[in-house]
Amino acid sequence: MGHKVKFVYFAWVRERVGVPDEILEIPEDATTGAEIIAWLKARGDNYAMAFDDAHAIRMAVNQEHVEPSEPIGTAREIAFFPPMTGG
Repeated sequence: MGHKVKFVYFAWVRERVGVPDEILEIPEDATTGAEIIAWLKARGDNYAMAFDDAHAIRMAVNQEHVEPSEPIGTAREIAFFPPMTGG
């Protein structure tokens, strides 16, 4: 059995998923950011649409930016947001 993680969604990711945050139990075999994204995409059409272009989404684990290939460990919080723009 996996562990529970708070997921937080920002900007258009939040708009497409339909909630600002939620607590989900992730499967044990989802150990990297990319595996989490694949698992989320399979949860429903709204997630599939939100994560359709995974390269356009940034990810933070416990408020630290991570690459999708990195392990999430025993994350308490995973956040998804679009790239920051501006100057």
